Amino acid sequence: MLLRSIISRLIAVAITLFGVAVVVFTLIRVAPGNPIAMMLPPGATAADIARLEALYGFDKSLPEQFVIWLKAVAQGDFGTSIIMRQPVAELVLERLPATLELALMALLLAVALGGLGAVVGARFRGRSPELGVDLGVGVGLSVPDFLWGLLLILLFGVLWPVLQISGRVDPRLAVDLSTNFYIIEGLLRGQWRLVQDVLAHMLMPALALSLPLAAMIAQVLKQSLKAELHLDYTQLARVRGLSETRVIVSEALRNAALPTLTLIGVQFTFLIGGTVIVERLFAYEGLGNMAIEAVINRDLPLIQGIVLLFALLFIVINLAVDLTYGLLNPRLRHG
Repeated sequence: MLLRSIISRLIAVAITLFGVAVVVFTLIRVAPGNPIAMMLPPGATAADIARLEALYGFDKSLPEQFVIWLKAVAQGDFGTSIIMRQPVAELVLERLPATLELALMALLLAVALGGLGAVVGARFRGRSPELGVDLGVGVGLSVPDFLWGLLLILLFGVLWPVLQISGRVDPRLAVDLSTNFYIIEGLLRGQWRLVQDVLAHMLMPALALSLPLAAMIAQVLKQSLKAELHLDYTQLARVRGLSETRVIVSEALRNAALPTLTLIGVQFTFLIGGTVIVERLFAYEGLGNMAIEAVINRDLPLIQGIVLLFALLFIVINLAVDLTYGLLNPRLRHG
């Protein structure tokens, strides 16, 4: 039963990716602007334009271009960046670790802040701490991540300059790693100074990304906890002499977290998408920053590669959440 479900979902993944490829390929080619003209200096002749159009396949019809590109993608060739003149796959994979580390750190911050807020709100329900949590949730849901980024830059980068506001790592710091996963490899190799510097640069953009998600987690988890605290098993735990905090953390939290898991999985995909603007604000060297540069320069192969990778990340994350939820929920597993 589980194998059949996984196979059906993988088929759905392939169909979804194909649909995304068709839409993206078509839209970015019918949009105004000529990427070939941006590559050539003033005074270029028609022969120069025709030569470059033939080189990048723009002299063929749209269906022919799509078939050629799709065959190349099936072989792992996503084309060559028009502006950077490097293979798209290499450029995307080089920036992917930075974005994944930023998104994962933002997720951890969101879970920690949202979970703490939910527990405090449920523990002191009907009292002033819960009102404070609800106020924080309202503010967190009302302010988008990029505006949080601007506020953090103003507070901790201008008015009180105590945090790093630009880049991923201090350029004066030597980076001798075999991968671009600076935190993971730095921890494994014991390069604590590098890890500390990367975390310092990552803190503000990750916090800006995490605050809206933390507000959602706190809101949903607090309501789930309050519902669980009225059930028989929590009443029995109180009879056994457990404190209210112990009842919430040890008994109710595990069951109340299941609905929140789905929320975290779905919103994590939007969090990754939010890195596009936030990375630009903080000059963070990730996929989001590269995506904006690609759009500005009309670098069609690079745009296609980045969008397909984002789509694949969204689908894989949602698939993992669905499977995890089924494993954690016995009713779905046995059904």
